[in-house]
Amino acid sequence: MPTRTHTSSLVFRRPFSIKSAGAVQPAGTYTVETEEELVEGLSFPAYRRVLTTITRQANGAGALVQVLAVDPGELEKAQAADRL
Repeated sequence: MPTRTHTSSLVFRRPFSIKSAGAVQPAGTYTVETEEELVEGLSFPAYRRVLTTITRQANGAGALVQVLAVDPGELEKAQAADRL
């Protein structure tokens, strides 16, 4: 099935918690990637989300990079809480 990926950056000013990430995540800049797959059999192109991940940008050479699968709704709530 054909897929497409959307990539964006998200900045958290404070540490935040997302259940699907398992632990409190540090403040910083994160890359958010959303993978979608084409819904077959329709008369028009439509895509459904199959995976959303966040990756904290490395702070220097040799830094550990971790990719976490997250629930998009939880991510939106964490971002809204960070803006308060």
